[in-house]
Amino acid sequence: MENADGAIVVTTPQEVALSDVRKCITFCRNLRLPVLGVLENMSGFVCPKCGGKTDVFKSGGGEIMANQMQVPFLGRIPIDPQIVKACDSGRPFVRHYSQSQTANAFENISNPILELDTNAQELTANQSLQTGDKKMRIAVPLAQGKLSLHFGHCDQFAIFDVDDSLKKTINRNDAVPPAHAPGVLPEWLHENNVNVIIAGGMGQRAQQLFTQNDIKVVIGASAGSPEELVSAYLQNTLETGENICDH
Repeated sequence: MENADGAIVVTTPQEVALSDVRKCITFCRNLRLPVLGVLENMSGFVCPKCGGKTDVFKSGGGEIMANQMQVPFLGRIPIDPQIVKACDSGRPFVRHYSQSQTANAFENISNPILELDTNAQELTANQSLQTGDKKMRIAVPLAQGKLSLHFGHCDQFAIFDVDDSLKKTINRNDAVPPAHAPGVLPEWLHENNVNVIIAGGMGQRAQQLFTQNDIKVVIGASAGSPEELVSAYLQNTLETGENICDH
């Protein structure tokens, strides 16, 4: 648990299981352990003869719960006798049954996790870029690719490395943050060497948490592309207005 990057929470579709999984997600958040996503297991039965699927325990409960808890939903894995057969024979299921519905489900679930790992590697690699004693790194919270006017509603961050001497950006990386919970995002951005965040609106408590993590907060930014906002900030021409999330 100490070195864990995050947790993948597995549930079955019925409500009695979902109730326990909600508590599990809350437990992870209390530990400040990012929940990477929810996986719905036993989501229907796949007939080994005809390939038809029957929802024995219903289907869709895991996705509804994930949306309610505001964590990513990774997908559904059905009950498939071929999984048991492959495991008992020591053969990789997704390799020997690569054309099956269940193998496709495993692939679709794995891709978002692999993308998170790629983003993390890119962020780590960029930490070696130095443009002075302390490199400036600026984060802009985004919603649907644009500046998130409410900080807590962002779904990703555009993170820029800055050449201090030239006052220009070196490169940009977009990163998906861990599940939003008090204190998580400031620590996550601090671990990724961010020292400035440009936001539309942000509550007082969140501002305090960023300050505690040595991140300068610039609030009241208006809508615009991340590149435009960062460029204006570096040129001291960024116009800021009212903090629409001041609470």
